[in-house]
Amino acid sequence: MSEQLAGTRVVHAVCSHDCPDSCGVLVTVDELSGRAVKMQGDPSHPVTRGFLCGKVAKYLDRVYSPDRLLYPMRRKAGVPKGPAGYGAVKGREAEAFERITWDEALDEIAARLKKIAEEFGPESILPYSYAGTIGQLGYGSMDRRFFHRLGASQLARTICAEAGGTALKNVYGIKLGTRPEDFVHAGLVIAWGANIHGNNVHLWPFIEEARRSGARLVVIDPYKTRTAALADEHLAINPGTDTALALGLMHVILSMGLEDREYIAQCTTGFEELKVHAMKPENSPEKVAAITGISAQTIVTLARAYATAGRNGSRPAAIRLNYGIQRSENGGTAARAVCMLPLLTGAWKYVGGGLQLSTSGSFPFNSDALQMPELMLKSPLGRVARTVNMSQLGQALTMGDAGVGGPPVKAMFVYNSNPAAVAPNQNDVLEGMRRDDMFMVVHEQFFTDTADYADVLLPAPTFLETKDVQGAYGHLFAQVSNRAIEPLGEARNNVRVFGELGRRMGFAEECFDDREDELIDQALTTDHPWFAGMTRARLEQEGHVPLQLPVNKDGVTLPFSTAEWFRTPSGRGELTPVPVFVAPTESRGGADAAKFPLELLARKADNYMNSTFANLAGHQRMELRTAGVLEMHTTDATARGITAGDEVEVFNGRGKIALRALVNGHVGAGVVAARLDWNKLSRDGANVNVLTSERLTDIGGGATFYSTLVEVRKASLAE
Repeated sequence: MSEQLAGTRVVHAVCSHDCPDSCGVLVTVDELSGRAVKMQGDPSHPVTRGFLCGKVAKYLDRVYSPDRLLYPMRRKAGVPKGPAGYGAVKGREAEAFERITWDEALDEIAARLKKIAEEFGPESILPYSYAGTIGQLGYGSMDRRFFHRLGASQLARTICAEAGGTALKNVYGIKLGTRPEDFVHAGLVIAWGANIHGNNVHLWPFIEEARRSGARLVVIDPYKTRTAALADEHLAINPGTDTALALGLMHVILSMGLEDREYIAQCTTGFEELKVHAMKPENSPEKVAAITGISAQTIVTLARAYATAGRNGSRPAAIRLNYGIQRSENGGTAARAVCMLPLLTGAWKYVGGGLQLSTSGSFPFNSDALQMPELMLKSPLGRVARTVNMSQLGQALTMGDAGVGGPPVKAMFVYNSNPAAVAPNQNDVLEGMRRDDMFMVVHEQFFTDTADYADVLLPAPTFLETKDVQGAYGHLFAQVSNRAIEPLGEARNNVRVFGELGRRMGFAEECFDDREDELIDQALTTDHPWFAGMTRARLEQEGHVPLQLPVNKDGVTLPFSTAEWFRTPSGRGELTPVPVFVAPTESRGGADAAKFPLELLARKADNYMNSTFANLAGHQRMELRTAGVLEMHTTDATARGITAGDEVEVFNGRGKIALRALVNGHVGAGVVAARLDWNKLSRDGANVNVLTSERLTDIGGGATFYSTLVEVRKASLAE
């Protein structure tokens, strides 16, 4: 534990931001002032191990920022929504609003929602949220009860991980994988679309320990990330071609007879069909090399090293697959293909072998008890409400009933997200948000791009100011996050906001009176053996509690080492339908490449969390090198008469943004990269999402941020 100073107390919390690490955090609070004065990683947590990432190490800058939204506010009469209402000028956003009380705010919201529901039907009201917090209570509990009882449209939360998560479940039946602690036993680690050092940093020490014992780290990524720069080998794959590479590796493994026939027979189904497909000439190393940009010899060498790892007493191979590859039009298939590789080689049989994409499915929280979907039957609809895909928000807000298959959206309640910045097809999203007939409620900590479009603004707490229970998607420990400090100003959490709003709407159900401890107890109400002994009291006492996963005869947990682990319909790893490579519509192999020949990587910043932290000076300094720039390869810059530092215009048929050219070695020829940021912090009030489309992934209906074609020209040549 942390050394406690006189006059202070140390509180165990959990970082609730959208990160696989879900770190245990020790917060030192000054008893006299009630102010948090120090944050550190919990040294007793087996994955956090006493340190925090650069983002959260500076978290008190966020908590005590003078820019925090601390009181309910209402848009002043006559002030337009968006940047025209002072939103584009940092520090002046509040001039568009007037302070009101919580009673006034909730009364107004309830009255407006009632009127809209009566006139257009409750499905004309759309909740919009994602993983601004991944705690069970903050992510989805009282809010879901409220919107279910109201009969509002449901939201398909697809924007980040749905394609990959669905792919993983299609192959294994559950989102589970190799424990991060077991990566120390690997002899080969493949980081496939995974910037571990940038956004999964607590896995990094385990990989470094493995490397000190002789392991190699190979990174497959179209961008030279922090992780790629530190790797033993970086394979700069062409964007959207991961399916082809996975098939090429299968081709080599099968042609050399390196598959594990015994494991395949015991734990998989569909092998013969997959083998016939993978052995086709179109999947040969030579053909795959032409598609991926990775040489045929490199493909052969990697396939052989991967398949033989773990054999004859050697150390096994582990793949850290991340969600980058599934944000392509064929991304679901790509993730599914990569997930099949350890099934062919039997890598799951070895400690330190296998694959990790997400472990979130391992936590049997009682979501139905928290969210109560049965309340939809008590709504005015008397049935399950329609579902709107968040990855097509622009379409939903601008195309009326044609965009949503029912009544047009007339109200949005935004919380845990910043869609004005993060949603694809930004021009349509902002057009819809600024509509005069759109009632916008935003529950936020800061004056984000989305807050600039609000009619009513509500102050939200940070994770230090509320209590929650949380699992993880990168490890296997459940934790309670205790409230370390009182909420600043008049900030209220989702539980309280939606509970009180439910009462104002006239909902009589007792469930709207539940508070945090009751909800945590409900979340833990399950007879699932993996939650054996998991209680709120134990979590509060111990801080973190491991899941009770099955062990083998040697007392070791080896996911998918035997057929009993699979949760698929067949009870085995699914190798069919066979993955087929299809070039994304917007790629160098697509029809639009002649007009827009550059593939854009709409990247996330290393030191922000999506758009979170982008407004804080300390975090901005850590990202200064790539702020407002377009990274280009020398070949592409020279062909356009562009040199480093030139002002450039990046454009396609959907929009354009102004950036500054950075000619470096981080992208290959034909690829450019720019970073996600707040719109208002850019020079022209827009970010990379004016260029991205609402085309969906092949599996899961996710966003295709990385299937985007653009052209670039010097700003002086722009029309």
